[in-house]
Amino acid sequence: MNRLVTVIIPNFNNAEFIIECINSVINQNFQNWEVIFIDDASSDNSKEKLTIFKNSEKIKIIELKKNKGPSFCRNIGIRQSKGKYIAFLDSDDYWLPNKLERQIKFMQENNYKISYTDYFSFKKIRDSKTILKNTNVRKKYNFENFIKDTSIGTSTLILTKDVIGNTKFKKISIMEDYLFKCEILRKGVYAFKFDEVLTAYRIRSKSRNSNIIKNISILWKINKKYLNLGNFKSFFSILSIVLSSLKKYGLRKYN
Repeated sequence: MNRLVTVIIPNFNNAEFIIECINSVINQNFQNWEVIFIDDASSDNSKEKLTIFKNSEKIKIIELKKNKGPSFCRNIGIRQSKGKYIAFLDSDDYWLPNKLERQIKFMQENNYKISYTDYFSFKKIRDSKTILKNTNVRKKYNFENFIKDTSIGTSTLILTKDVIGNTKFKKISIMEDYLFKCEILRKGVYAFKFDEVLTAYRIRSKSRNSNIIKNISILWKINKKYLNLGNFKSFFSILSIVLSSLKKYGLRKYN
């Protein structure tokens, strides 16, 4: 159970959320972790917020001089990671305290290389947090399942470092995490759900993924250029993904 977990957190201009995010790792019941936090040349006061963590031996803060995007940041984190397990956490999300303990135990007991959990989505209006919905994601995914239903939340995902291998996040404007998961699952492995809600996913109107029309266009390009899906398969992939997303969030995610 005592295997090191590397938690990779990319950040760009999320100063108001990063303390809650990092503290959710610090407050884990499972304590054998390291954090690699990559600030992607933020123009807000992220750097000032991070100063309280700079003396921590378990938190490595990398400050980029030029904005490179989340793919570049996550690739740095993977490259510098020391853990057997790699966990991703977006800087505007956070974990519940038993996330690592419960999920790592689940992976070790079943010898799983990829796992994920359900999560709850929320909005914060002024000082009030409104819980929107808990997910009920399917129990396991392979590549064929996933291109029809991309419900594995990146901030819920834990993988063994060996299953990642040489796979990198591609430099694309959005949905780089969709492509990364597809390329991992295309190796013939399955991802399995630990059936608890352990992650909080923040809904933001100005997020990179909030424009549904743009998302569909980029998803089509990914399916064609990187995954080499035919027109028919790509069309039904996108249709299934959109319907799944609307089922989870309704139109709230896009308002």
